[in-house]
Amino acid sequence: MTYVVTENCIRCKYMDCVEVCPVDCFYAGENMLVINPSECIDCGVCEPECPAKAIVPDSDDRASAWAETNATYAGQWPRITRKGEPPTDADEWKDKSDKGKLFSAQPAA
Repeated sequence: MTYVVTENCIRCKYMDCVEVCPVDCFYAGENMLVINPSECIDCGVCEPECPAKAIVPDSDDRASAWAETNATYAGQWPRITRKGEPPTDADEWKDKSDKGKLFSAQPAA
């Protein structure tokens, strides 16, 4: 079992999870993060750190729609090992639903 970043991360990208990950398995896109499932050790320390509640175990029903996205883009985006600055409007987006249509396949700048 691994953890999956879901659409709740889109436009929030707080990155608190990155600070606690012992194996640095997060990768950064333009407007969200993903977890590399082959690197995640299922420790779960990232899940409670996410203010947007965007990280769930892959056994959670919410993970199924995003598991493939995490696996795909972890192989294309740059690894992130330190917390950066979230978008200035992250708090405005934190509790919005149905953000999947805003997903950007572009890597972080």
